[in-house]
Amino acid sequence: MGGAKHEGQLGSVYEAKSPEEIAALYDGWAGSYEAEMAQAGYRHPTICLALLARHLPKGAGPILDAGAGTGILGEWLAIAGYPEAEAIDLSEGMLAVAARKGVYRRLHRLALGQPLPFADGSFAGVVSAGVFTTGHVGSEGLDELVRICRPGGVIVLTVKTTLWTGGFADHVAGFAPTLSIAEQTEPYVSMPGEAATIPSLAVVLKKSA
Repeated sequence: MGGAKHEGQLGSVYEAKSPEEIAALYDGWAGSYEAEMAQAGYRHPTICLALLARHLPKGAGPILDAGAGTGILGEWLAIAGYPEAEAIDLSEGMLAVAARKGVYRRLHRLALGQPLPFADGSFAGVVSAGVFTTGHVGSEGLDELVRICRPGGVIVLTVKTTLWTGGFADHVAGFAPTLSIAEQTEPYVSMPGEAATIPSLAVVLKKSA
Protein backbone atom coordinates (compact mmCIF):
# COMPACT_ATOMS: atom_id res chain seq x y z
CA MET A 1 0.00 0.00 0.00
CA GLY A 2 1.72 3.15 -1.17
CA GLY A 3 0.67 6.71 -0.66
CA ALA A 4 1.83 10.29 -0.50
CA LYS A 5 4.32 11.09 2.21
CA HIS A 6 3.61 13.37 5.12
CA GLU A 7 5.07 16.83 4.72
CA GLY A 8 6.80 19.21 7.13
CA GLN A 9 7.82 18.12 10.60
CA LEU A 10 5.86 14.87 10.50
CA GLY A 11 7.45 13.91 7.22
CA SER A 12 10.90 14.49 8.67
CA VAL A 13 10.10 12.33 11.70
CA TYR A 14 8.84 9.47 9.53
CA GLU A 15 12.02 9.60 7.47
CA ALA A 16 14.32 9.53 10.51
CA LYS A 17 16.74 6.64 10.63
CA SER A 18 17.18 6.08 14.37
CA PRO A 19 15.39 6.56 17.71
CA GLU A 20 17.92 9.25 18.58
CA GLU A 21 17.13 11.15 15.39
CA ILE A 22 13.39 10.78 16.00
CA ALA A 23 13.80 12.10 19.56
CA ALA A 24 15.83 15.10 18.38
CA LEU A 25 13.24 15.99 15.75
CA TYR A 26 10.40 15.76 18.27
CA ASP A 27 12.44 17.86 20.73
CA GLY A 28 12.61 20.62 18.13
CA TRP A 29 8.94 20.29 17.28
CA ALA A 30 7.61 20.28 20.86
CA GLY A 31 6.74 23.97 21.02
CA SER A 32 4.42 24.00 18.01
CA TYR A 33 3.36 20.34 17.91
CA GLU A 34 -0.11 20.66 19.43
CA ALA A 35 -1.15 23.66 17.33
CA GLU A 36 -0.01 22.01 14.11
CA MET A 37 -1.63 18.66 14.87
CA ALA A 38 -4.87 20.32 15.95
CA GLN A 39 -4.96 22.27 12.70
CA ALA A 40 -4.51 18.98 10.82
CA GLY A 41 -7.45 17.43 12.70
CA TYR A 42 -5.35 14.73 14.37
CA ARG A 43 -7.73 11.92 15.34
CA HIS A 44 -5.75 9.24 17.17
CA PRO A 45 -5.99 10.58 20.76
CA THR A 46 -9.75 11.14 20.52
CA ILE A 47 -10.40 7.67 19.15
CA CYS A 48 -8.19 6.04 21.78
CA LEU A 49 -9.95 7.90 24.59
CA ALA A 50 -13.38 6.83 23.30
CA LEU A 51 -12.33 3.19 23.15
CA LEU A 52 -10.70 3.27 26.57
CA ALA A 53 -13.88 4.71 28.09
CA ARG A 54 -15.93 1.94 26.49
CA HIS A 55 -13.76 -0.89 27.80
CA LEU A 56 -12.32 0.26 31.14
CA PRO A 57 -14.48 1.41 34.07
CA LYS A 58 -14.31 5.05 35.04
CA GLY A 59 -11.78 5.63 37.80
CA ALA A 60 -9.66 2.59 36.98
CA GLY A 61 -5.96 3.22 37.29
CA PRO A 62 -3.23 3.79 36.90
CA ILE A 63 -3.20 4.39 33.15
CA LEU A 64 0.02 4.47 31.11
CA ASP A 65 0.11 6.91 28.19
CA ALA A 66 2.74 5.17 26.07
CA GLY A 67 4.16 7.70 23.64
CA ALA A 68 2.50 10.61 25.37
CA GLY A 69 4.11 13.43 23.40
CA THR A 70 2.99 16.77 24.80
CA GLY A 71 0.25 15.19 26.91
CA ILE A 72 -2.79 15.79 24.70
CA LEU A 73 -4.34 12.53 25.83
CA GLY A 74 -3.28 13.03 29.43
CA GLU A 75 -5.43 16.13 29.79
CA TRP A 76 -8.44 14.27 28.45
CA LEU A 77 -7.86 11.19 30.62
CA ALA A 78 -8.46 13.20 33.78
CA ILE A 79 -11.57 14.86 32.31
CA ALA A 80 -12.97 11.47 31.30
CA GLY A 81 -12.51 10.04 34.78
CA TYR A 82 -9.03 8.50 34.72
CA PRO A 83 -7.01 10.92 36.88
CA GLU A 84 -4.22 8.52 37.79
CA ALA A 85 -1.87 8.42 34.80
CA GLU A 86 1.81 8.13 33.96
CA ALA A 87 3.55 9.03 30.71
CA ILE A 88 6.44 7.69 28.71
CA ASP A 89 7.95 9.25 25.61
CA LEU A 90 11.22 9.19 23.70
CA SER A 91 11.47 13.00 23.49
CA GLU A 92 12.66 15.08 26.42
CA GLY A 93 11.24 18.19 24.77
CA MET A 94 7.79 16.69 24.40
CA LEU A 95 7.82 15.47 28.01
CA ALA A 96 8.80 18.96 29.19
CA VAL A 97 5.63 20.35 27.59
CA ALA A 98 3.57 17.53 29.09
CA ALA A 99 5.08 18.12 32.54
CA ARG A 100 3.90 21.74 32.57
CA LYS A 101 0.30 20.54 32.32
CA GLY A 102 0.46 18.70 35.62
CA VAL A 103 -1.76 15.86 34.39
CA TYR A 104 0.64 12.94 34.96
CA ARG A 105 1.81 11.71 38.33
CA ARG A 106 5.10 10.60 36.78
CA LEU A 107 6.84 11.10 33.44
CA HIS A 108 9.55 8.83 32.09
CA ARG A 109 11.90 9.25 29.12
CA LEU A 110 11.68 5.73 27.67
CA ALA A 111 11.45 4.07 24.28
CA LEU A 112 8.92 1.43 23.36
CA GLY A 113 10.54 -1.72 22.01
CA GLN A 114 12.96 -1.83 24.93
CA PRO A 115 12.53 -3.21 28.47
CA LEU A 116 10.39 -0.89 30.60
CA PRO A 117 11.13 -0.30 34.31
CA PHE A 118 7.67 -1.27 35.56
CA ALA A 119 6.61 -4.38 37.45
CA ASP A 120 4.35 -6.96 35.86
CA GLY A 121 0.71 -5.87 35.97
CA SER A 122 1.47 -2.28 36.99
CA PHE A 123 -1.27 -0.62 34.93
CA ALA A 124 -5.03 -1.07 34.64
CA GLY A 125 -4.90 0.34 31.14
CA VAL A 126 -2.33 1.28 28.53
CA VAL A 127 -3.01 3.74 25.71
CA SER A 128 -0.65 4.26 22.77
CA ALA A 129 -1.88 6.76 20.17
CA GLY A 130 0.08 7.24 16.97
CA VAL A 131 3.15 5.28 18.03
CA PHE A 132 2.86 2.03 16.07
CA THR A 133 3.43 3.72 12.75
CA THR A 134 5.88 4.34 9.91
CA GLY A 135 9.47 4.41 11.12
CA HIS A 136 8.55 4.41 14.82
CA VAL A 137 7.67 1.20 16.66
CA GLY A 138 6.71 -2.22 15.30
CA SER A 139 5.09 -5.22 16.94
CA GLU A 140 8.13 -5.71 19.19
CA GLY A 141 6.90 -2.73 21.21
CA LEU A 142 3.77 -4.61 22.25
CA ASP A 143 5.45 -7.27 24.40
CA GLU A 144 6.33 -5.01 27.31
CA LEU A 145 2.92 -3.33 27.21
CA VAL A 146 1.27 -6.72 27.61
CA ARG A 147 3.57 -7.57 30.51
CA ILE A 148 2.88 -4.38 32.46
CA CYS A 149 -0.89 -4.45 31.87
CA ARG A 150 -2.64 -6.14 34.75
CA PRO A 151 -4.96 -9.15 34.29
CA GLY A 152 -8.39 -7.90 33.25
CA GLY A 153 -6.87 -4.68 31.93
CA VAL A 154 -6.91 -3.25 28.42
CA ILE A 155 -4.39 -1.95 25.91
CA VAL A 156 -5.72 0.60 23.41
CA LEU A 157 -3.49 1.43 20.47
CA THR A 158 -3.47 2.69 16.91
CA VAL A 159 -1.61 0.80 14.20
CA LYS A 160 -0.87 1.62 10.58
CA THR A 161 -2.77 -0.88 8.42
CA THR A 162 0.44 -1.91 6.67
CA LEU A 163 1.96 -2.84 10.04
CA TRP A 164 -1.22 -4.62 11.12
CA THR A 165 -1.36 -6.86 8.06
CA GLY A 166 2.42 -7.14 7.87
CA GLY A 167 2.81 -9.13 11.07
CA PHE A 168 1.30 -7.10 13.90
CA ALA A 169 -2.01 -9.00 13.88
CA ASP A 170 -0.13 -12.31 13.92
CA HIS A 171 1.98 -11.06 16.83
CA VAL A 172 -1.20 -10.23 18.77
CA ALA A 173 -2.62 -13.67 18.00
CA GLY A 174 0.53 -15.22 19.44
CA PHE A 175 -0.43 -13.99 22.93
CA ALA A 176 -3.64 -16.05 22.98
CA PRO A 177 -5.28 -16.98 25.28
CA THR A 178 -3.68 -14.30 27.48
CA LEU A 179 -4.71 -11.53 25.10
CA SER A 180 -7.75 -11.11 22.89
CA ILE A 181 -9.09 -8.42 20.56
CA ALA A 182 -12.08 -6.80 22.29
CA GLU A 183 -12.70 -4.25 19.52
CA GLN A 184 -11.16 -3.19 16.23
CA THR A 185 -12.14 -0.15 14.18
CA GLU A 186 -12.39 0.13 10.45
CA PRO A 187 -9.35 1.75 8.79
CA TYR A 188 -9.33 5.55 8.99
CA VAL A 189 -6.98 8.39 8.07
CA SER A 190 -5.31 9.93 11.10
CA MET A 191 -5.48 13.46 9.71
CA PRO A 192 -8.31 14.58 7.41
CA GLY A 193 -7.14 15.91 4.08
CA GLU A 194 -4.33 13.37 3.87
CA ALA A 195 -6.38 10.67 2.18
CA ALA A 196 -3.41 9.56 0.10
CA THR A 197 -1.48 8.46 3.19
CA ILE A 198 -1.62 4.97 4.63
CA PRO A 199 -4.63 4.64 6.96
CA SER A 200 -4.59 3.31 10.51
CA LEU A 201 -6.91 1.31 12.69
CA ALA A 202 -7.46 1.35 16.44
CA VAL A 203 -7.52 -1.84 18.47
CA VAL A 204 -8.58 -2.71 22.02
CA LEU A 205 -6.69 -5.67 23.46
CA LYS A 206 -8.08 -7.30 26.59
CA LYS A 207 -5.78 -9.18 28.95
CA SER A 208 -7.41 -12.22 30.52
CA ALA A 209 -8.19 -12.03 34.22
